[in-house]
Amino acid sequence: MSAQAFSCDSHVARIERDGFTIIEDFLDAETLDQVRAGLAAHFGAHRGRNAFEGFTTERVYTLVGRGKVFERIAEDERLLALIGHFLQPNFLLSAAQAIRIDPGEAAQALHFDDSFYRVARPRPALSVSMITAIDDFTEENGSTVICPGSHKLGADVVRETLPRQPVVTKAGSCIVFLGTLFHGGGANRSNAARLAITYQYCEGWLRQQENFFLAIPKEIARTMSPRIQELLGYSIWPPFMGMVTAYHPMRVFDDDFVPPVADEPRS
Repeated sequence: MSAQAFSCDSHVARIERDGFTIIEDFLDAETLDQVRAGLAAHFGAHRGRNAFEGFTTERVYTLVGRGKVFERIAEDERLLALIGHFLQPNFLLSAAQAIRIDPGEAAQALHFDDSFYRVARPRPALSVSMITAIDDFTEENGSTVICPGSHKLGADVVRETLPRQPVVTKAGSCIVFLGTLFHGGGANRSNAARLAITYQYCEGWLRQQENFFLAIPKEIARTMSPRIQELLGYSIWPPFMGMVTAYHPMRVFDDDFVPPVADEPRS
């Protein structure tokens, strides 16, 4: 990870004003290499099924469960500190993906990431997202397009009239933005793929996009740091949301834990 000085307050102020900020040099060259190496074996399994996913875009889901480098990124202290200004304590990781936009891909429709939480706009964000450039982002290769200030707009927003700004930035930079900010992937008019990773975090009382309990075997989740375990949902939203038959969910990692239902006769 990069050791560049980080001012959380200045990033918070920019997010409040524009709906997004950019942490430059979020990942250093060594970590970028680790990310690329960790992803190399996984591409080729999932191309987009519709225009929104992108017919020439590849995705790797459940990224946080695919290597220690992806865990470290998910719990980066700078990232979590920034998110903690906009979400309540005990927020969760909602999704973790790699996205590779291949040459010829069309621009993605503008959207906001927490639109599936059916709460009317304008409203505070219920999620915060990050997109980290693993390749340089250029206007030609499908850089993320954002609509500054759109996080403040209501339900009557007309997408076609929104001001659009391509995020041109170097590999290792991280865009952090509110779940209410309109954005989309750009068209890739270059002759090379554009790779990024994205993590989305949500309020602790909301359902996550990815069901990490089913996607990540307990044997792997047990090896993760307590902070990652909490982000996946092995945690409690006070007073008791997330319990496992009256136990704290961390209890399932104990060697002697047996789900009470397993010991009971079924009628």
